[in-house]
Amino acid sequence: MTLPTTHTRTTSLLTRRTWLSFRVRGNGLTLAALVVLVLLVLMAMLAPVIAPQDPYAVSLLDALQGPSAQHLLGTDEAGRDVLSRTIYAARISLLGPLGVVLGSAILGVLIGVVSAWRGGAVDAVLSRIVEILFAFPGVLLAILAVAIFGPGLNSIVIALAIAYIPYMARVTRSVAIAERGSLYIQALETQGMPAWQILIRHLVPNIIPFVIAQATLCFGYAMIDLAGLSFLGFGVQPPEADWGAMSAEGQAALIQGVALPALAPGAMIVLAVVSFSLLGEGLAERITRREQN
Repeated sequence: MTLPTTHTRTTSLLTRRTWLSFRVRGNGLTLAALVVLVLLVLMAMLAPVIAPQDPYAVSLLDALQGPSAQHLLGTDEAGRDVLSRTIYAARISLLGPLGVVLGSAILGVLIGVVSAWRGGAVDAVLSRIVEILFAFPGVLLAILAVAIFGPGLNSIVIALAIAYIPYMARVTRSVAIAERGSLYIQALETQGMPAWQILIRHLVPNIIPFVIAQATLCFGYAMIDLAGLSFLGFGVQPPEADWGAMSAEGQAALIQGVALPALAPGAMIVLAVVSFSLLGEGLAERITRREQN
């Protein structure tokens, strides 16, 4: 009669340990990356407050000016303040990859968990679907979506989300298979708990840290893909801009010896991608260390 209480306590302890392993203390690079990302998110959220100028205000008389007290990073070819546009562009530059990661994570986790839980023919079919998706490069799939639906952020985000599903599904399936064979899962099945309750209340919460670590790594890759597509003109359209589109707009300024309109958004891309990569690697390292212990 004490079996349910024992295994409930065991599951609770497992979940608590899993979330405790998610803490980043003791790793300076991971902590620094987290701080940088928090600052970038705050910058995007507070853009209307902290931007010194109107990012859409055009002044051809002030085109391609160098840094000054009025324009700390100078102006672009249309006379717009580079610093203000860089701050505002953080919104789209972070929101786009977030849409890719959320879409791919939801579908990838669903596919991975169902595949691991059911096994057999279901696992075989879903695994083949994932392998087929692996054959389609995300950028080419996004370009195809642009050719069909026209340029814009929505079409390339949906296309990249589909392309990133296999990365999330593969990690989820491998972790869920290991969790599927755990003693507490077998005990819950023996007690007659419905499968959906075991999945929602026990299995999925214990694999979420692995999913978050993978999603963090994918966020950086998605940002690179979206920036590249925007650089080619497939992403957001003027007057809106993200860091990739701003880098493309700044090419003309480079020829005239003005580098900041292109370098400022490029530096932001590098800073964000490196921070997401360090954070993802740090989380994955802590999870691996916990599993080995």
